[in-house]
Amino acid sequence: MVKYEMVELSLSAKWEQFLKGLAADHQIDLNAILNDLCEWAFPNPEGKEQFEDWLENAYTSKGEAEDEERALGEEIVENEEEIEEESEEESHEHRD
Repeated sequence: MVKYEMVELSLSAKWEQFLKGLAADHQIDLNAILNDLCEWAFPNPEGKEQFEDWLENAYTSKGEAEDEERALGEEIVENEEEIEEESEEESHEHRD
């Protein structure tokens, strides 16, 4: 776990070790490494937008995930109700 200014970042052990090693080798603070890394990765607004677009496509946002989960739950309930209705209709047909 790396604490970057007021934010805690959870990095894989490989990346945490690598970044801490860079900071130690250059005798600078790890926060400076992370800040410079972000500045290098996103030097302009277009780079930030490209990253946001990639992130949107790669990972569902929390709100979207909750909406999808809710829709899936509603679909399951509807399917269960349809199955129950069909079962009741079949049992009525067999009685006749």
